[in-house]
Formats: sequence, C-alpha cells, structure tokens
Amino acid sequence: MNLYLSKKLTLTLVLILFVGVFMLGNLSPDLSRTVSLLTSKRLVPIYKVDTPEKKLAITLDGMWGAKYTPKLLEIFKKNDVEITFFFGGNWLEDYPDMAKKIVANGHEIGNHTYSHPHLNSLSKSEIKEELTRNQELIENLVGEQPKLFRPPFGEYSNKVIKVANELGFQTIQWSIDSLDWKEPGTNFIVNRILEKAGPGEIILMHNNGVHTAEALEILIPKLKDKGYEIVKLSKLTYDDNYYIESHSGVQKKQVSTKESD
Repeated sequence: MNLYLSKKLTLTLVLILFVGVFMLGNLSPDLSRTVSLLTSKRLVPIYKVDTPEKKLAITLDGMWGAKYTPKLLEIFKKNDVEITFFFGGNWLEDYPDMAKKIVANGHEIGNHTYSHPHLNSLSKSEIKEELTRNQELIENLVGEQPKLFRPPFGEYSNKVIKVANELGFQTIQWSIDSLDWKEPGTNFIVNRILEKAGPGEIILMHNNGVHTAEALEILIPKLKDKGYEIVKLSKLTYDDNYYIESHSGVQKKQVSTKESD
C-alpha cells in the first residue's frame, strides 16, 4: 500500500470513529444500552467461593408454597446443619410464622426481591424499591439479616449489580443447580450434586421442590461422609478484601503484597 492510500485509510477510520462517538448519544435506548454493555466492565455475581476449607453452602429459593418447609427444618435439625433461604415478599407475607421459625432454628434468610420481577427490565429506582421493600420485610419479621441477594431467574446485569452494591448487598448466583425445579426424581438430584460437589460450591435448591426434602435427607449425610461442612452462605463468602473473577464468578480473597512476600 502506498503512502497516499495509507494516509487516506487512516483519515477515513478517524472520521468513522468521530461520527460513531457523535452518534452514540443519539442512539435508540436499546442500541445505546447494547453499546454500553459492550464497552463497559462486565460485573458478575458470586457463583462460587475460593476457599482452602472443605465447606459448601446449600441454598433454598422460595416464592410460593411451604408444604415441605417443616420437613426440611426437621432434616436440617437432625443433621445439625444451617443453611440459607432466599425468600420473596409474597412468601414472607404468606408465612411470617414459618420465617420466624426458620431463623429461630439457626438458618438465615436472604433477599429474593419483593415481587420476583425480571430485574433487567426495571429502572434503577424500581430495582432499589424491590430490594429495600423486601429487606425491610425480612428485618421486621426476624431482625437484622445478612445482605445476601439472589436475583429472580438468575437474571442480572451491570445495572442490577450496581444497585445491589450501592445498597450493601452481595449478589449471589450458584455453581451447582440441583434441577429440583424440574422434578427429575430424588436419586437424580442426589447424584447430580454429589458428582459436582467441591469446596466453596453454592448449591441451588428450592423450598417447595417436590423431591427436595427427600433428596436432602440422603444428600446431607453423604456430603458429611465425604468430609464436607455445610454452612450458611454468610459463613462461606468473604465480607471484605475480596474480588470476583469476571470470567468465572469465583469470589477470591484479596492477597496483600505483604502476605504474598
């Protein structure tokens, strides 16, 4: 390529870039949002925790029904384990006494939003309202609770995580989906979790799953036999001096320069 063509190509590229930057402010909201997502740092929730200890967390999501909750509490008490429930507003309003019993038994309740909406479709103020309204409900029922938040449908974006961060929440996903919501049968659930179990795993199950209680009755002793300690999520995640890998969602402890020397 001769010098003339090279200079002409450079000027053309500069012009295209200039026009692109100028037009960005005039894009449709959807297109502008897409460009913004492509050019901004991707934020991710906590999917798993990097820990040297052989411990993991079982989490149960709940929005509808409490048919199996008493049985679940019996299983947890029998096996001396404490877990984390994520409840939405309608569940808490329908079963306030059960929520109190859950916490009285040593378990914790995380925030699953008030009305279980698709958060990506909401504005920042609407997301904030969903979280603060439900957290106030949790705290009024059972007292101060950990700032753990799981978005409905596992749906999140930079906007969702930023609002959660501003409110002091850790946004939580999962590393093992039990698929209990598909009602695949007790043995399927047990085997699926045992095959994937490892230190720092966050297991997703559901409070009103048809086979969940039966699966946990088998699963918990098996996990203990393998040397795992089952802990509440707030006892697994790091509260400070940590970072989350953007490509994996693994929460890792920040190692200081002095510690690494």
